Amino acid sequence: MVFSSNVFLFLFLPVFLGLYYLSGERYRNLLLLIASYVFYAWWRVDFLLLFAGVTVFNYWIGLRIGAAGVRTRAAQRWLILGVVVDLCVLGYFKYANFGVDSLNEIITSFGMQPFVLTHILLPIGISFYTFESISYIIDVYRGDTPATHNLIDFAAFVAIFPHLIAGPVLRFKDLVDQFNHRTHTVDKFAEGCTRFMQGFVKKVFIADTLAALADHCFALQNPTTGDAWLGALAYTAQLYFDFSGYSDMAIGLGLMMGFRFMENFNQPYISQSITEFWRRWHISLSTWLRDYLYISLGGNRGSTFQTYRNLFLTMLLGGLWHGANFTYIIWGAWHGMWLAIERALGVNAAPRVLNPLKWAFTFLLVVIGWVIFRAENLQVAWRMYEAMFSFGTWQLSELNRASLTGLQVGTLVLAYLVLAFFGLRQFYNQPLQTKAPKAAANSDEVAADGPASAQPRAPREAAGDPA
Repeated sequence: MVFSSNVFLFLFLPVFLGLYYLSGERYRNLLLLIASYVFYAWWRVDFLLLFAGVTVFNYWIGLRIGAAGVRTRAAQRWLILGVVVDLCVLGYFKYANFGVDSLNEIITSFGMQPFVLTHILLPIGISFYTFESISYIIDVYRGDTPATHNLIDFAAFVAIFPHLIAGPVLRFKDLVDQFNHRTHTVDKFAEGCTRFMQGFVKKVFIADTLAALADHCFALQNPTTGDAWLGALAYTAQLYFDFSGYSDMAIGLGLMMGFRFMENFNQPYISQSITEFWRRWHISLSTWLRDYLYISLGGNRGSTFQTYRNLFLTMLLGGLWHGANFTYIIWGAWHGMWLAIERALGVNAAPRVLNPLKWAFTFLLVVIGWVIFRAENLQVAWRMYEAMFSFGTWQLSELNRASLTGLQVGTLVLAYLVLAFFGLRQFYNQPLQTKAPKAAANSDEVAADGPASAQPRAPREAAGDPA
């Protein structure tokens, strides 16, 4: 079930919201949990047991860590157990097929018999709910949030349906007060409806139209330079409107239920460096990588080489999180390399003046990265890069011209006009001291080095894959 489907819009959502507002406040978290499990089971009922099992396990680990004490040796052992189990679950379901296939390619080249592994289905949302579970037990270990004794609230946090498809990546410590008490007003509900419809328009009218154009260009066996660049630019716009559209819908749904999730995108395509890009793109993931991976690797506390290494490894693993394919690994390495280079050069990631050359160079780097991110395999990526940078004919191939529609061209032009208008408006309307996302005060944060938040965390109310 996706947010733009008829069954969600005309059955699930109206029934849920009706029951939600008719129920008393004390029952709303339970109702949210039940609705989220129904939402999840609509895809596959059998994986609901895994979902619930991961939830209960991390709830129990959190209690064990809390009982052991903040940063104690015993708490550390419980934390290691929790993280290892979570990563094993994620690794088995998301990467086992990829690992066995890669190993088989190596051993069969030596004439050995390949391993046989039954295809493992990827559970929807597993990347999101495992990351959120890991962040919870780490926060309990660090003392950033107390271990919750309310299983219903914790399970509702892990399962809350607005974020299951494409985020944002939520943190329990940011939402615990809102699970205890949240305000419901007509204005907040109306704001949520508006935000949901903004995301709906992004996803259905812009992203889905551009998806057909990008898919066709990437499927061409002999693309011209014009075909390749058209496909790359179409996918660059498609991905933003698709991903940010889903985030807008998730944030809007949260507002309808009284929650206020953190913002996930902040006009990333006006960035003038890759460092700035990662402060504006998928903010909930970039801050997660900063707080729970980069800092855990050592951040910038060690030598210069270790700082660059930690940056590179953070982005490499961040790429792998997106999917089990060498294309994602290389995409992560591409961004990790440029983050390290920019740190070495002392690139200003908080520009107060828009420099067209810096913007153009950054946008080019981002587009180049999106090509391999979108490609089904390395062969497709190489074919696209070869066409893009051979600088052959800029005319579209006959196959492309035959399938290209006026709606697709118009939508592509409209998409970039929208990106330019809102990006420039956001840049020039902000005060100078906030022209770019603030660098974090903590010297270990990637805010000074790479992925970092462009927005504050979700404010607490008075007393939230691609899999």
